[in-house]
Amino acid sequence: MPVHGIVVNVIAASAKDGISVVKVNGYLDTTTATELEEALFGLLKKESYRIVVDLSDTTYISSAGWGIFIGEIKEIRNRGGDLKLAGMNGDVFEVFQLLEFQSILNAHDTTEEARLAFTTVTGKKSL
Repeated sequence: MPVHGIVVNVIAASAKDGISVVKVNGYLDTTTATELEEALFGLLKKESYRIVVDLSDTTYISSAGWGIFIGEIKEIRNRGGDLKLAGMNGDVFEVFQLLEFQSILNAHDTTEEARLAFTTVTGKKSL
């Protein structure tokens, strides 16, 4: 694991579906959240608004981490896109449910399921 406790990799939008994947490995807290925030800002700057965040290797998300997702979702949806979470482990998913974020953010078991969800209507509330 890196010194800062997180590795964020961005897989740019494919020409096929226009979906970017952000893979987050490690701890997402106040000391590491900036890296995720910068990755998301970079995508938004490139007008990439269809984003899947792969959390399958994320072991912890603090309120600062959750705040990044909540803070960006309105802008992304206002631009016709969406941000979908994928692969949350049991502990991370439990916090997601306790915070009742399922009414705001779409969660999927895998990145492939999240990609496919862009082609279907989910009926989730937007901010």
